[in-house]
Amino acid sequence: MLYIVECSYNDSESEDEWNFFYSQQKLPALISVAGFKTSQRFRAIKEGYPTYLAIHTIDNAKVLNSEDYHLKGGGNFSRWQKNINDWHRNLYETEGDAPTVSADKRLMISTKKIDFSMLGTRLSETELYAVGLEKYPEYRIIYSVPEEIAQLFIEIASVSIYEPMTQQLQSLII
Repeated sequence: MLYIVECSYNDSESEDEWNFFYSQQKLPALISVAGFKTSQRFRAIKEGYPTYLAIHTIDNAKVLNSEDYHLKGGGNFSRWQKNINDWHRNLYETEGDAPTVSADKRLMISTKKIDFSMLGTRLSETELYAVGLEKYPEYRIIYSVPEEIAQLFIEIASVSIYEPMTQQLQSLII
């Protein structure tokens, strides 16, 4: 199951500090929560979508209601909350974990399947079906693609494109 959090931030004076907090403190805290398997954070490279996106692979929806999650900062942005807007949270059922997106790749999210055969390549896709929280969009497909391929889709409205801000963190808890 994937837990996806999207938002924008509207205070340029504190945005670097907020990004440091989220990437260097919050993600490591979340990955230490029992039931969190992977976490990675991204920044949009095109307008019209929330600026930031975090994808977490979790065992199930109960993880988000656990004491461990709440003790380690889940859902707690009190210091930053007034500057967070366009905030969305979704739970998606899918096969396997979130794809790892390396620094030379981009995360593409689409509401429709993309046929990459015209480019002479085949890229793996991860289909997402909304099952909790906002449940919108109900269906998405995510791809980890080379940067040059992502650039070919920059003008397509149904495709959002994100660059990784962090490496994918993986839980040490088995």
